[in-house]
Amino acid sequence: MTIAPRILVIEDEADIAALVAYQLTREGFRVETAADGIQGLHAVRREIPDLIVLDRMVPELTGDEVLAILRGELATRGIPVLVLTAKREQEDRIEGLELGADDYLTKPFSPRELVLRVQALLRRIDQGSSEAGGKLLRVGPLAIDPSCHLALIDGEEMSLTPTEFKLLQTLVERVGRTQSRQQLLERAWELDADVADRIQTRTVDMHVRRLRAKLGRCGEWLETVRGFGYRLRLPKGEEDRIRSRGTATP
Repeated sequence: MTIAPRILVIEDEADIAALVAYQLTREGFRVETAADGIQGLHAVRREIPDLIVLDRMVPELTGDEVLAILRGELATRGIPVLVLTAKREQEDRIEGLELGADDYLTKPFSPRELVLRVQALLRRIDQGSSEAGGKLLRVGPLAIDPSCHLALIDGEEMSLTPTEFKLLQTLVERVGRTQSRQQLLERAWELDADVADRIQTRTVDMHVRRLRAKLGRCGEWLETVRGFGYRLRLPKGEEDRIRSRGTATP
């Protein structure tokens, strides 16, 4: 018997918490709510959830502080996090992404869109864990194993959020090919085209910036193609070596 994914909602506004819990429960998820950041962390440590819906402005510990703690601990850094925020200025909205959120919604939000975003985040995890054959993707010093959600650089494990992992996997699979921000939203975020079209492309930019930093010396390989999007492009010597080995997906 398949156990339904467990969603933890950390939200101090009771009516919003109830609405979110109701919508997700209708879709078959197991839902627990917490009214502040400390309660939320206790709930996480009691039972690791499959996904967290996190309000940035909860009391005791803010959502930003909770997110920083989650991303700083080995046991919780891979939990997908959807941030809810009442802040509507662009720079305020992207702060959560910089801290390690996988996605965000601004209040007021469409309950249906929230459900779609949650489902898309969980799909990334499911697809990564169900890749057949343990196929290892290699590009230069980068190695990605979708079957166990593992990314290595020079043999060292990278600390990536689920969205960062899927973004890197998408770019590695299409090495040398430019991907528009819309394409990345649809492929790496796994959102339907109509939902992806409503999301600020700044979301992609912030994740790419964070991914570049984590790639270290390989960060410069992740190029911005002005007016189009991004591509992973290796230096000429690396391209020739990889092509001769046939280890990168064309």
